[in-house]
Amino acid sequence: MAKLPIITYPNPILRQVTQPVLDVKKPILQKLIKDMLETMEQNNGVGLAAPQIGQSLRLCVIRVEEITYILVNPRVTYSSRKKETDIEGCLSFPEKFIAIQRPEQVRVKALNELGMEVTLKTKGLLARALQHEIDHLDGIVFIERVNKSKKIKSLV
Repeated sequence: MAKLPIITYPNPILRQVTQPVLDVKKPILQKLIKDMLETMEQNNGVGLAAPQIGQSLRLCVIRVEEITYILVNPRVTYSSRKKETDIEGCLSFPEKFIAIQRPEQVRVKALNELGMEVTLKTKGLLARALQHEIDHLDGIVFIERVNKSKKIKSLV
């Protein structure tokens, strides 16, 4: 396994919508998943999306409460109306921590590393991490989730 370089903002790949993964079981994809996990851990991240390491693939990894989630082609299928605001950081924005409002609960469907469909019904940190990483896969960076007055104060 190898630690991969983290792509930082404003690299244009962070604003691109990713391509779906067609074959989860390909050895090259399995190696990429392992490398992404190692890279996330070595950078003390909670999650890492493929665009953050220069790959335009619909793939992300997350570790919350010592449980690892590998999500291929994830999509949010439900978001609660109730929102909560909390501080988020991002490996592609070193040293930036911003208050972001997101739905409190989400349901996500994806494939796991074996190609099996999984559904996650989540709240708390896992729900926030899923939304953050899926945003990366949709070409959305977390600074876009801040209202304009807060964004100006947070980034100055």
